[in-house]
Amino acid sequence: MTINPDLQGRSYPAAEVYDVGREKIREFARAVKATHPAHFDVAAAEALGHSDLVAPPTFAIIVAQRADAQLIEDPESGIDFSRVVHADQRFTHHRPIVAGDRLVAELHVDGVRAMGGGAMITTRSEIFALAPGDATGAAGDATGAAGVRKPVATTTSSILVRGEGQ
Repeated sequence: MTINPDLQGRSYPAAEVYDVGREKIREFARAVKATHPAHFDVAAAEALGHSDLVAPPTFAIIVAQRADAQLIEDPESGIDFSRVVHADQRFTHHRPIVAGDRLVAELHVDGVRAMGGGAMITTRSEIFALAPGDATGAAGDATGAAGVRKPVATTTSSILVRGEGQ
């Protein structure tokens, strides 16, 4: 199956909420060898002015990949994940991610470019923190009961989907 060129411009709404917990931050920090005390010790994070543990900058990938899954799993996309090569990842942080955040991500397909028998697909995930008390990140409710979504990070990713025989 070939990549659907009509993917460009498509958006996928915020879906499930990702609850950022202290242990999730600590586990991720250990996995990526991030050693700053603010990733492990609440007092160290508070001394820097944060409300709780601070996640390493690349922690945003967890939420972004959940949004990417909507595209990969979309039967109209034509993407065979076994043929995907990750090409690029960039992060723009609007504020740090901290324990206690409830995050959702909207996915936007910004580019689809044919390359040989495959295609380069560029996506952007807009990650937001829901206001306290929000129960869902679903499209109609992504602003939540309190009506507030605060930008946290923007991730841009490019994947190369290899064509047959590549």
